[in-house]
Amino acid sequence: MQKTFIKYTFIIITTAILLILFINFLFTLHSLESQQLKTFQTKSEQVIHTLENNQIELTELNDSLNEDYLTRAKAAAYVLDRQPEVSMNVSEMQYLADLLNVDELHVIDENGIIVSASVEKYIGIDMSKHKQTKEFLSLFESDEEDAYLFQEPQPNAAEDKIMQYVGVARKATKGIAQVGFEPTRQLEAESRNTYDYIFSKFPTDEGEELFAIDTTTGHILGHSDGMEKEFADSAYHLHNLLDCEDGAYHEGEDGKIMYVVSKKYNDVLICAALPRAVLLEKLWKSILNTLLYLLLIEAAVILLLNYLTKRKVVDGIHKIIEDLTEITNGNLDTQVSVEGNREFQMLSHGINKMVKSIVNISDRISIIIDISGIPLAAFEYERGVNHVFATSGLGKLLDIPTQKAEELYNNSALFDRYIHNVAKTPIDGEVNIFQINDSSYIRLHMTESAEGYLGVIMDATEYVKEKRKLHYENTHDHLTGLYKFPHFKQLAAEILKNMPEGRICAVVMLDLDYFKKINDTFGHDAGDSYLIGFSSVMHKMPKTHFVTARRSGDEFCMMIYDCGEKSEIETFLNTFYETLGKSPVPLSNTYSKTISASGGFAWTSDSDADISELLSCADKALYEVKQNTKGCYVEYQA
Repeated sequence: MQKTFIKYTFIIITTAILLILFINFLFTLHSLESQQLKTFQTKSEQVIHTLENNQIELTELNDSLNEDYLTRAKAAAYVLDRQPEVSMNVSEMQYLADLLNVDELHVIDENGIIVSASVEKYIGIDMSKHKQTKEFLSLFESDEEDAYLFQEPQPNAAEDKIMQYVGVARKATKGIAQVGFEPTRQLEAESRNTYDYIFSKFPTDEGEELFAIDTTTGHILGHSDGMEKEFADSAYHLHNLLDCEDGAYHEGEDGKIMYVVSKKYNDVLICAALPRAVLLEKLWKSILNTLLYLLLIEAAVILLLNYLTKRKVVDGIHKIIEDLTEITNGNLDTQVSVEGNREFQMLSHGINKMVKSIVNISDRISIIIDISGIPLAAFEYERGVNHVFATSGLGKLLDIPTQKAEELYNNSALFDRYIHNVAKTPIDGEVNIFQINDSSYIRLHMTESAEGYLGVIMDATEYVKEKRKLHYENTHDHLTGLYKFPHFKQLAAEILKNMPEGRICAVVMLDLDYFKKINDTFGHDAGDSYLIGFSSVMHKMPKTHFVTARRSGDEFCMMIYDCGEKSEIETFLNTFYETLGKSPVPLSNTYSKTISASGGFAWTSDSDADISELLSCADKALYEVKQNTKGCYVEYQA
């Protein structure tokens, strides 16, 4: 009877499955076409949105750069009007161009001749000889005081190089100051606004094509596979694409039938196409998936019917065996629960009670540690056993979230990797102290036995903080926060010793000018403010090239390292002095003073040089400045 019932059930369910598959075929085909239509329409909208965003970005970029370029051109004219000697030297012009962050700088006289430039070979060019340069001569005819002229990016007259030039009329003399830029950002932005580029960034399915066609000429403007392929098939003909807004089939490359969707945008049709074979492949995949689901349902129904004849006692015994296996593997949270008869319930209750008494041992140890008030935790795990015995404070000391801690405690292999990763690298100067996060540290002792591992963890955060505080106070000046001189000398000696071949470094000795007068006039608090103001400028110097220290009183020193040549050191020093000049210190409620400091530096490329001798040379250069000029720096001369 059981076999006959299952046989007829199988025949009825199989017949129903075949009928469902036929109906599903018809509906799925229509659904796939509708879905593909929506997908293509969405992609077309995204292409249009990308085009519009790129155009807005390009417009904003041009407006921003034009304003910036005009500002630099006016700045160049301002400097040339007030320092005409700059235009007499190509290197000075190049230096001014670098300061203004422009690629070229030209001075054009009233005759339209380039009389000075940052590029020497441009000097002498007659602006009236070329269409590109002649355009700027119109500035001589303007009556506006602030006359200027922008040019769009184009090949220049001298080298046919793509440049963008801005010219402004000079005020001090009749002439033009012209700056030039390589329009890299504009060209890159324009290149991102082509159909080929946009299509290349869109993900496409197998066989899917994205392309754009000009509605006035019928020419293909861009294609997701590039412009090398032929576009002679009917799927690319303009008259066939105009009626594809709701999707249509047209013949494509190699006679393949394509499902095409188009959307008009201004004078362009944005089109997407997919081979019908790909669409049908999706259909068959959907049908096969449906068949699989139905077969699974059929199997489940038959198995469910068959389950009614099984003996529940056997299933109960298997369940108890499985739970006992989990407990043996260390998963002590496993609850044995078998319903069905009284004997199984009593056996489950006895097993659970025994396991709970084992777990309580760990809990009692945790309570004892908590009562002691010591930030201490312990753990133990055996090889081949999944569960980790851990006291309650372990997760807090290791800064592990509760959920993550439970995962680790239930997987000894995962916990082993975690704790050994924590213990991989102790902090500097310690053997068994490790960093847990930005603000906490632990002291970890762990022993290994044949069975597994036993470990004890204590909180070492306060110990580490106190030790680092003492180290900071021993190596840093309390007022300025700069290094103390002995520590600076040690660091500088190490940097000098490890200096790579081909690099140079310098030490700089600094002394504040008129500091005694400031103390006598405004008091020691104002003097301290003056020292702090000076040190704050030293703190602003890039740490990758500067080590700074307070030597004593108003004496300071620096090391500038990892430089390629002396001019780089001088550039850093110039930047330092420029920053000093922009950092006045208030000495009273009504008076602020710009910091004045004298400096001397000595440099070397020899990693075997003696740091004390180098400091002595810089000190001699400082003495020379203090005796002669003050407020500047000089290089030590042997």
